[in-house]
Amino acid sequence: MDRIALTKETFKKLFGGNALSGEGADPELMDILQKFIFGEVFHTGNLTDRQRELITIVTLATLQTLPQLKAHTGAALNIGVTPLEIREAVYQCGPFIGFPKTLNTVSTINEVFKERNISLPLENQSAVSEENRFVKGKEIQDLLFEDEDGAKHLPVNFNVPRFVTEMAFGDFYTRSGLDVKTRELLTFCVLVALGAESQLKAHALANIKGGNSKETLISAMLQCIGYIGFPHALNAINVIEKL
Repeated sequence: MDRIALTKETFKKLFGGNALSGEGADPELMDILQKFIFGEVFHTGNLTDRQRELITIVTLATLQTLPQLKAHTGAALNIGVTPLEIREAVYQCGPFIGFPKTLNTVSTINEVFKERNISLPLENQSAVSEENRFVKGKEIQDLLFEDEDGAKHLPVNFNVPRFVTEMAFGDFYTRSGLDVKTRELLTFCVLVALGAESQLKAHALANIKGGNSKETLISAMLQCIGYIGFPHALNAINVIEKL
């Protein structure tokens, strides 16, 4: 199919509506947007549709573009992403975008869940206790970053390395609902959307160690272009290609 047919098919699958309708105040912009994202990018690379929507959700969460986040939460549900997977993807953003933005995002996805008659709260996915959150977090941190030893570059004042291990890895990466491989892929997309270039190499290598290929990482960056623009995505692709 050509990109017009692909746009219409993909948009219908995701949102249940008609793309390229020519309606609204800015139909020309929507025409360019829809053909690029749904007619080209969505069909480039090795990502599944479910991966694409989770990546889109965390990217929109990072940017706090909440109306679009609401639409893509519905789209994710439409193609079979579970509420639990969506929630865990959003929770995974917490250590990187901060809790206020994460709470805004949670509020937005919960609006969609309520509209779909999905009971809240969702099942508890915590996998650590107060006593073992450091140890469990360190296990995942070492698995992904042992060669890089990123912790040695952290400021030691006020126990910052311990905060990273216990909270980012212990409280979040250990949770059920998404595997570590998916969590690290989503984290990389969040960092790219933030423009956190100094963290990209370490997390790109962590993705490889976690089981994501360079092709998957580049496919993820292409998926992000329509939402974050070319500069951040191209910077990340340059980092990936140099691995």
